[in-house]
Amino acid sequence: MGQIVSTYANKKRVIMLMIDSLMYPPLEKAVKEGYAPAFKFFIENGKVFPNIVSPFPTMSVTVDSSLLTGTHANIHKIPGLVWFHDAEKRLINYGSHIRELIKLGIIRSIKDIVYHMNNHHLSKEIKTIHEEMSMRGKGTASINALIYRGNTEHSLKLPRILTLFTSLNHELKTKGSQLFTYGSFSKLSPLKRNGYFWQRCGFNDRFSAQELKHLIETDSLPSFTIVYFPDMDKIVHKNGPMTIKGIRKVDRQLQSILDCYDSWEEALKDNYWIIMGDNAQAPIDSDRNKALIDLRQSLRSYQIMTLKDGVKDGDEIVLGVNERMAFIYTLNPERAALPDIAKTLQKDDRVDVIAWMEKESVHVISGVQQGKIIFKPNGTWVDEYEQSWDIEGDVGILNLTVKNNKIFYDEYPDALARLYSSLTSHEGNYLVVSAKPGFEFIGEGSPTHVGGASHGALHKQDSLVPMIVTGTDSSPKHLRMIDLKDWILTLLD
Repeated sequence: MGQIVSTYANKKRVIMLMIDSLMYPPLEKAVKEGYAPAFKFFIENGKVFPNIVSPFPTMSVTVDSSLLTGTHANIHKIPGLVWFHDAEKRLINYGSHIRELIKLGIIRSIKDIVYHMNNHHLSKEIKTIHEEMSMRGKGTASINALIYRGNTEHSLKLPRILTLFTSLNHELKTKGSQLFTYGSFSKLSPLKRNGYFWQRCGFNDRFSAQELKHLIETDSLPSFTIVYFPDMDKIVHKNGPMTIKGIRKVDRQLQSILDCYDSWEEALKDNYWIIMGDNAQAPIDSDRNKALIDLRQSLRSYQIMTLKDGVKDGDEIVLGVNERMAFIYTLNPERAALPDIAKTLQKDDRVDVIAWMEKESVHVISGVQQGKIIFKPNGTWVDEYEQSWDIEGDVGILNLTVKNNKIFYDEYPDALARLYSSLTSHEGNYLVVSAKPGFEFIGEGSPTHVGGASHGALHKQDSLVPMIVTGTDSSPKHLRMIDLKDWILTLLD
């Protein structure tokens, strides 16, 4: 009998729905007010974890990389949406704003986004869920996920409009999951809908749902399927963290997915469903002059690289702005030393975390309070995630509570590991800054979200996302995005 049970258990599949900028308070509100029947159904038939800790910076590409590899950015090497490639001496931008992409060179930017990110920048030293499952002889599907690397070769067919006026090839080869959708560049369903150029080439919720429904209706769901729903990000950016407009919209797609089954209950039978956000968003002040921290102004005493020209002789600083977080690189450590840049930024009380490495240790100061904390891994203090640290200085800077050699986090979840990993995520001399809720950084051509919401920062308002799970009572070792991969693999064994 045992044999039959175990083969049946193995038939269960994981369907993971990643909903950009899904947060618990507005979700709870939408369900309570009757606007989210599909979410309500999953919640009533599963378990809710309201506070899963997102990696840092809280930007989708870093989050997806951490989810798929089970590691922080120091291992997977996708440091943020915007970062400076030290070896190539150029700024990489995976799509912050079209203004910035045009200045950096649109062809180069498109190649970074659709090709280099998965095939070159994501570390080869670590395996994604897709690669591990494939080695175990199990199939996986990736639908519209930004990070998708697997062991199967696919062709990305770029839209004619991109190839007509540019040197881009109409087809690019890429390695992805066995079943693979990447907007209209590579799709599974024969339907022609929702994938046109003016519909963001299929990078929209309807297209994502359509592709998943195709797998369900043709009975082709593999062991693991991840589906990314991108639309809510823009709605929250514009309307603020408590808006339920995006939740109502995505709920309609979830209803249409559940409707593929004879009954909604039937959908739960052979599947584990994991539905979660990728990062949260913090509110941004509606007064433009107050809300936006212009780093070109703050650091005007230094020569800052311009996007259009790239690195020129005499340039001292490069800005890698990720909304409420930024990397600030020094190209000339004598003239523009990191501690000096840090002191300049500390004059602004809208900046709550300023961190850089000196030798093996992370140094952190703040624009909100005086003092400094210095820490490094492998010490005598143990945090709630069983990581040990050596700490000296003022723990209040990172809002830590230290009792009996134990460290507890509050305002900045898993702050030590997230800062340390970000500061060791790529080559170069740089510091990391994180803004207080209410504010965001801008450089040259950055997107702004005045009166709305934004993310990227270390703060818990950017960092905590909900997860709904059906079909199992087990849970990840810790409630962090980087702990999900191992847990998913155990569900599938």
